[in-house]
Amino acid sequence: MAWVMWFTGLPGCGKTTIANRVSEILSEKGVRARILQLDEIRRAITPQPRYTEEERDIVYASLAYMGKLLADEGVNVIIDATANRRRYRDFARGLVPNFAEVFIQAPLSVCIEREAKRKAKFSPKNIYQKATDEKATVPGVNVVYEEPLSPEIAVDTTSMNLEESAGYIADRIQRLYFTK
Repeated sequence: MAWVMWFTGLPGCGKTTIANRVSEILSEKGVRARILQLDEIRRAITPQPRYTEEERDIVYASLAYMGKLLADEGVNVIIDATANRRRYRDFARGLVPNFAEVFIQAPLSVCIEREAKRKAKFSPKNIYQKATDEKATVPGVNVVYEEPLSPEIAVDTTSMNLEESAGYIADRIQRLYFTK
């Protein structure tokens, strides 16, 4: 049975980089997974995003449902999305029997530094600089980021490098779903 892993954490914490590396490690072991990167998908769902609560409700519910549909078809899924509210991730957990929440931890100061340097293809640029705008809605700055209460997997990217983080996550997902 296919699984869905939701990578969550503040913008700039390393979700996309780690998700891509986990996918590569799993592929080397013969396990395929489709990455659903919110920033890419958002361009189709909300080409002119406003980042309102209502819009986020729709976007995250759509993302969770996409993950469910793929898992129903036997496709393993890695969701790469901040999902600043627990309810978004809990909704996905309720839809998908084999669901794992992966918390990519880093302090806000580290995320700000990383985000300023990142070259992500789909992510909005300079979000932390834009957080000073009175209408900004940046998770962890202007809007709340609710950390997972009991993630199946958590890595602290200030104490683990990319290879350690990705290797740990790939190992944990294999233990969760392939050793039963």
